[in-house]
Amino acid sequence: MSASAGTGVFVFSLMSIPICYLFNSLIYNNSAEAFFLAGCATVIFLAISVRFILKRKAPLNSLFYVYAVYAFFSVVNLIIGLEQDNIIDGFVTFYLKEAKPHINTAHGHMIAYWDGCVHYLMYLLMIAAITWGDDYRAIGLYWVGSFIMRAIIYILGNAVGKYDTEFGPLFFLHMLYISVAVWACFRIFSQPSTHTAELKTIQEAHKTSLLQRPLDLFFIIYLIPAMAFCVFRGLVVLDCSNTLCQGYTQHYEPYLKDPSAYPKIQMLVSMLYSGPYYIMTLYSLLVPGCEWMLDLALVHSGAVAQAQFSHIGASLHTRTPFSYRVPAESQAVFLVVNVLYAVVPQALCYRCTTRPAFFLRSIPDKKSE
Repeated sequence: MSASAGTGVFVFSLMSIPICYLFNSLIYNNSAEAFFLAGCATVIFLAISVRFILKRKAPLNSLFYVYAVYAFFSVVNLIIGLEQDNIIDGFVTFYLKEAKPHINTAHGHMIAYWDGCVHYLMYLLMIAAITWGDDYRAIGLYWVGSFIMRAIIYILGNAVGKYDTEFGPLFFLHMLYISVAVWACFRIFSQPSTHTAELKTIQEAHKTSLLQRPLDLFFIIYLIPAMAFCVFRGLVVLDCSNTLCQGYTQHYEPYLKDPSAYPKIQMLVSMLYSGPYYIMTLYSLLVPGCEWMLDLALVHSGAVAQAQFSHIGASLHTRTPFSYRVPAESQAVFLVVNVLYAVVPQALCYRCTTRPAFFLRSIPDKKSE
């Protein structure tokens, strides 16, 4: 298959820019129902146009079309973020007016940037892999973690925060987006794993001690305080009366007390998800043959990257009330701790995917026996 399919999707995703400007100009003074109909018309127009462009060399994989549509909406999310920061104007003014206050929070603002930049790049990479027939499972699992974290925090934050969920057309359109994405997640998980290594390499890796694996030793040393950190922040948002918890929110991360509830849900999910993950990772780095670690590392690294990007950005963003922003004198410590908490899982994921022999099972070939 030629590269025309992926190139066509890339070009078409950029058409969201004039489409947003056109719809905003047409329905600025209309109701949310008009916006909902316009959005449905855009999706139909998108599907027909992509099919027309690729009618001779259309990929058979249905995920291709899901990513094509999501790439389109990722550019829309980037437009939303840029207009919220007053960098551009007149593209999604009506949407911001109808969708507030959820989308206009600092956390929602950072989600728009993440989806418009990182998710957009992932969609293009997966589209390219499908177009050329390459394996897309690794980047797909990374997206799965990022998407699940984004969806959980945004939906639960809207439900329990100070901004009540309104069951309007925009809400149901968003739930349709979530439902299709969940289906795509299951499709990605159903793909067979491509992690392989020679039997001799696997057996040699299993024989190496921890001292012979200094990088793994570093990860083990990191995982213990990282697990304590995620549990500590979970206790903070649960209003622990300990002096250390109270002092931490006052001097380092006051955003944890933001009434929007996004940071509270974020820390509770991290404690309940990352905490057990760190224990499982410790076990897999000590005991060879834990194949499940390879997929789990991809999913977790995507989730923690999205979570930390949104949390760091929202903690410093001007849309967050001043009393909940990180104090100027504590920003250096805040950034070092939170960036480290986000970057090390990416390094662990890279180690697992590039050198998977230690985590693979040493099953001898029956023919050789």
